[in-house]
Amino acid sequence: MSEPIWVVGADMTRFARYPDLDVATLGGTAARGALTDAGLGIRDVQLVAAGNVFESMTGVGQRVLHEIGMTGVPVVNVVNACATGATAVRAAIAAIRAGEADTALAVGVEQLGKRGLLAAPEEPRPAEYTPRGRDGSVLDTEGLIGSSTMPAVFAEAGVEYLAANPEASADHFFRIAEKNHAHSTLNPLAQYRKRFTFEQIRDGDMIAWPNTALMCSPTSDGAAAIVVVNEAGLAKLDPGVRARAVRVAASVLVSDPWVPDAEARWDVSTVTRNAAAAAYEQAGLGPEDLDLVELHDCFATAELLHYENLQLCKPGDAVRFLESGAPWRDGALPVNVSGGLLSKGHPLGATGVAGVYEIVTHLRGEAGDRQIPGARVGLAHVLGLGSACAVHILQKD
Repeated sequence: MSEPIWVVGADMTRFARYPDLDVATLGGTAARGALTDAGLGIRDVQLVAAGNVFESMTGVGQRVLHEIGMTGVPVVNVVNACATGATAVRAAIAAIRAGEADTALAVGVEQLGKRGLLAAPEEPRPAEYTPRGRDGSVLDTEGLIGSSTMPAVFAEAGVEYLAANPEASADHFFRIAEKNHAHSTLNPLAQYRKRFTFEQIRDGDMIAWPNTALMCSPTSDGAAAIVVVNEAGLAKLDPGVRARAVRVAASVLVSDPWVPDAEARWDVSTVTRNAAAAAYEQAGLGPEDLDLVELHDCFATAELLHYENLQLCKPGDAVRFLESGAPWRDGALPVNVSGGLLSKGHPLGATGVAGVYEIVTHLRGEAGDRQIPGARVGLAHVLGLGSACAVHILQKD
């Protein structure tokens, strides 16, 4: 068994729109907060891992250090689609396990601006990559040989689930969005804190059936950061900080395997099933041990599928799991108490770190009005289609 790794500092900005700030300022804010939470300064950190998607080539990690202090330590900049932030967390953990550091900082940050899941491409496709027929006419292949737009990918996944499970209906997807928007009203860091009725969600602007606008994660800016240590790093900390430490029971990152449907569209389920199975094995825990889950609900359709993919219920039982009330905040296994990506927001590079932050906050008993009483074990899941899925299981010993 590898040596224990602990989260001793965690912080995040509110997810919102920050047109007057940049990634260095946002990332620096979260990083300083996480260090302060751990009772540390930047000189105590031996490695920094930074996650960012759209500005990854600009050395975001180094830019953050320009804000909080440049000490010459290794900086790892990562990009891994929506799993970018969780990949930064895993990079920090891996460095400690490799003996390169006792204390490491992971920060995820994004300023999406006009970009986002629903935004139109900013640049036209180069002429040489434009599909054309034998007569030279331009071919629109989107939706004919598969789909590459996220609203379509997750809409297709939802429709496929409906076809395979007669007891499921679009109403169940609407109910998930209703739940997560309700949860967000208790989260002061959520981008949107407004409750919506079932009818408002169902009758909203249709994006890709069955997902309406209120079932899609919004375009967001923001940052989150955590500080991780090994036993040697933990021993250096004040007793009060050590008492709040949360153990990393599992840190798993996998990529998409080949599946028969992969030639036409991305598979949104297999990679999560594989990551979850590996995480439970690494942690020596099972889904029955979980007290709360933050999963990747970039669209409402995704959450229903991931109930089964993460083994929160038996295969085919996602509808019954939802209808039982289990994933609500006062249910048997609360899911997305933060409001989820649907209302908390989805700044791509920060999302994976924010999921870990949310779980850590509950395990410490510091989640305020949204606190899950007695929470001891939580799971954070994030999916980057076409690239990665990360699952972290955290435990308060």
